[in-house]
Amino acid sequence: MFSSINIFRLIALLEGVSYILLLFIATPIKHFYHDPQYVKMLGMPHGLLFVAYVAFAFMFKKEFAWNTKEFLTVLVASVIPFGTFYIDKVYLKKLSAK
Repeated sequence: MFSSINIFRLIALLEGVSYILLLFIATPIKHFYHDPQYVKMLGMPHGLLFVAYVAFAFMFKKEFAWNTKEFLTVLVASVIPFGTFYIDKVYLKKLSAK
């Protein structure tokens, strides 16, 4: 249940959700209503989840023998909205089933 790949999957999910909330909820509220509290509230957790996501990607690169293209796809997905959900479906879900 708490294998490292499942922890990575959870971090990918939370990072993706926090990014979407930050981009599509908190930032518009900040700019249209001049209320930065939601950006401040979501910014730090999202930053920590982003760093954890990248760290786990580096840890798993060798373990799962990701080639350069796969590894860069995993990394770039963290800065594209909904990207981590794609990575979970295409890469991580298969690995957790093994």
